[in-house]
Amino acid sequence: MKYTQLGRTGLKVSRLVLGTMNFGPKTGEAESHALMDAALDDGINFFDTANVYGWGENKGRTEEILGTWFAQGGDRRDKVVLATKVYGNMGADGDVWPNHDRLSALNIRRAVDASLRRLQTDHIDLYQFHHVDRRTPFDEIWQAMDTLVQQGKILYAGSSNFPGYKIAQANEAAARRGSLGLVSEQCLYNLAERRAEMEVIPAAEEYGLGVIAWSPLHGGLLGGAIRKEREGGGSRTTDGRSGDALANSTIRAQVQAYEDLLEKHGLEPGEVALAWLLTRPGLTGPIVGPRTDEQLASAVRAVELELPQELLTALDEIFPGPGPSPEAFAW
Repeated sequence: MKYTQLGRTGLKVSRLVLGTMNFGPKTGEAESHALMDAALDDGINFFDTANVYGWGENKGRTEEILGTWFAQGGDRRDKVVLATKVYGNMGADGDVWPNHDRLSALNIRRAVDASLRRLQTDHIDLYQFHHVDRRTPFDEIWQAMDTLVQQGKILYAGSSNFPGYKIAQANEAAARRGSLGLVSEQCLYNLAERRAEMEVIPAAEEYGLGVIAWSPLHGGLLGGAIRKEREGGGSRTTDGRSGDALANSTIRAQVQAYEDLLEKHGLEPGEVALAWLLTRPGLTGPIVGPRTDEQLASAVRAVELELPQELLTALDEIFPGPGPSPEAFAW
């Protein structure tokens, strides 16, 4: 496994991030534990979750699965850089009682203590804002986060799904307080969805944030979706983000060209999609959510995959990015 610094921090993390969103809803506890053990054996030390994972009436279940895994000992917690998130409503399903969501100081305090209980740990390494809260000023947010740092409950703060201007606002507010501010941004980013290159990634680089890419295969679209569709496998190709995209004839033609190109090179689409991300400036690592040992092994192989410039150029021709701003939308 290869490692890198998380943004401008001294924290060293693996180039692959283990995503746990399927733990509970799609992957049972025993299987989840086995996947985490395998990821650790492969050198993956960066695990990502969120308080709402488990969803619906099972919100918090994913954090609980990580907690029972940590409780097995064997230096599991000590070896893991643990990231979770705050924002979503954690009240009982259907409960709309105030202050059970967003980024008020009250909810941040309540949410972090609840996550620590579920995770069976005394601290969270990277505590991420799952979404922008337009109602809460950053001065309030940073006051709450600084208190958590002082209490030893969190070490670093990160954002997720922030536009570029909110990254700037957040870190300028933190600088005025003498706080470290955001050290990472987790955003939707992959070959088929490159809008983050316009402003989010440049803002992250300017402020020293590591970029963590979620949905690196665009819901399975870049993992050989058309081939799997033709072979009658891969249910993910017919629903969600991948299914919606394949219904668009233009995108379908792009994906077909992508798969044809990689077939000529003898490469697996999913591995190339991950390897391409690892060549991108400012990219800490993509989040992978394997459900089988082979999917995990495939992701690990991608870290060692070197893409020749000829192939990178061809990929840019199939999936052109928007280009830097403001040139992308102005002269």
